[in-house]
Amino acid sequence: MTPIRGYVFDAYGTLFDVHSVVEAGREITSDPATLSTTWRQKQLEYTWLRALMGAYADFWVITEAALRYAIRRLGLTATEPQLRRLMEAYLSLACFPEVKPALGRLAGRPRAVLSNGAPAMLAAAVAASGLTTFLEHVISVDRVKTYKPSPLVYALGPEALGVSAGELLFVSSNGWDVAGAKAFGYQVAWCNRSGAPAEELGARADLVIDALDKLPR
Repeated sequence: MTPIRGYVFDAYGTLFDVHSVVEAGREITSDPATLSTTWRQKQLEYTWLRALMGAYADFWVITEAALRYAIRRLGLTATEPQLRRLMEAYLSLACFPEVKPALGRLAGRPRAVLSNGAPAMLAAAVAASGLTTFLEHVISVDRVKTYKPSPLVYALGPEALGVSAGELLFVSSNGWDVAGAKAFGYQVAWCNRSGAPAEELGARADLVIDALDKLPR
């Protein structure tokens, strides 16, 4: 790996545990883990489909649509207040336990989030997790009105940090995001917490770790 002049992090699944919504899901189902998994998968699918369709809607809209689909798909019922409470859980997702120490030890070089999240969603999650002072930039795809893995999205990192992609380390726990960032030209670290196999997309991470506190300085 060449010298690293800055760090660009994915948010959902990398810094923030998307499945921390499980507790909120208990209000409508005895199997909130399945609800969370179905919700997350459909959320990602909708970003890819809307990007291909050229029919952008922000991540809050997509997240609600995915939740409504997941509830129907699993044969559940939910009132509008229950839906609102589930959606609000996305504004205060728990961050993984090693996130703050990991970001803290990387201080001295710019640290950014580059995420599918809508600006208001990201601002709320960063504030709720106490990460504001650990990040120099919080960048949303809303600037370019499309979603990862579009090169238009990955280009926002070098633009914001003023550093070429090849001198930045992009960090994600999502294998498809790793492939997209690598194809764009970043150095890439895959935070593979679950021990998943690499995606067969023709692009591999430069570094594989199982927790963010193992990132190189």
